[in-house]
Amino acid sequence: MAEIQAAARSPLAHLAAPPSSAALTLREMPFRGMVGLRLDLGDKGARDAVEAALVATLPEANRATACAAGRLLWLGPDEFLIVTEPGGETALVTALAASLRGRRGAVVDISDSRTTIALSGKRARDLLAKGSGLDLHPRQFAPGQCAQSFLAKVKIALLQLDDLPSYHIIVERSVAEYLFLWLVDAAREFSTGPP
Repeated sequence: MAEIQAAARSPLAHLAAPPSSAALTLREMPFRGMVGLRLDLGDKGARDAVEAALVATLPEANRATACAAGRLLWLGPDEFLIVTEPGGETALVTALAASLRGRRGAVVDISDSRTTIALSGKRARDLLAKGSGLDLHPRQFAPGQCAQSFLAKVKIALLQLDDLPSYHIIVERSVAEYLFLWLVDAAREFSTGPP
């Protein structure tokens, strides 16, 4: 029997990113490691053990923080997402699972089911507003904030990185192509005319 070798392929590899400008830059950040963490926050021992393994304090609601592995996003009262550099998820899952041994919590590698779309530029907020009900005004949504929401009817996790503004849009790979093409199409108006 012939041996089958699987090559990693990102869900957007076959699509060309639109030209970048000061108004907008849009591209995929493939193969990021992503680890889902569910934790009983009432169990102080579990919380302390996870924070020690991450070398970080768990973020508060709708916030993201840096941790030794990468970025730690709050997704819900007992749900977090850790985003690592490509390949960083395996060691992280092992460390977190060991820290939770005997405690209430779950750690799952979800890297293969998601991809990240990076969006930045002075019109990025306007582009997101075309398909999302989130209030992205700088007074309401600032660097270090994150939220789960819908963009163009697709469930996403959105993280704002800086004041440019720059965002990471984390999306399931099964709908990533649709969302990317929607973003490209919705961005057309910003590539012509004054910013």
